[in-house]
Amino acid sequence: MKKNLANIITLSRIFFVFIVAGLLFCKECQYSYQIALFLTAILMWFDGLDGFVARKFNVSSRLGALLDIMGDRIVENVFWITFCALGWINVIIPIVVLTRGIITDSLRTLAFEKGYTAFGSTTMMQGKIAKFIVASNFSRFTYAVCKAVAFFFLIAGNMPLSFANQDIILKIGEICAIISVAFCVLRGLPVIVESKRFF
Repeated sequence: MKKNLANIITLSRIFFVFIVAGLLFCKECQYSYQIALFLTAILMWFDGLDGFVARKFNVSSRLGALLDIMGDRIVENVFWITFCALGWINVIIPIVVLTRGIITDSLRTLAFEKGYTAFGSTTMMQGKIAKFIVASNFSRFTYAVCKAVAFFFLIAGNMPLSFANQDIILKIGEICAIISVAFCVLRGLPVIVESKRFF
């Protein structure tokens, strides 16, 4: 059970994000946005929990690393596409995030075939700057927090029932969305540069 716990946590995030998307489209359902906010908080917590559990029980694996990236991609893409479909963000955001994800994941697949992973001791990142931008705990944590704040605040800021400071919360969500996309592109560039040696 310990061996699979981290992967179960990762995969549960995918299950929850589709529930959140469904809830956001169900505006006539009472408390749908509140439940969506609660599940979003769990999703963001699980994003760090799976890696913690893998390290705690010493069950880190290449499969776990792949599932983590896959889970991240699905979660962030479902959020961005849902927000775009609801008219909360510009279509440029999901286009940029999807394009960057396809490029970097394709290159990481090539590196994976050579025995490298995106993160950890066998990371494909060789240069110090590239490692810091892509694979450092600081970079990964900062990016995850920006996305979490963007997702959470965009939902809270667009809740059908208005409350005090809702406009400020929405504006913070929109700013964090822009920062997240900029961070997404920045973290993708070293993957492109460093992958040249695999060709």
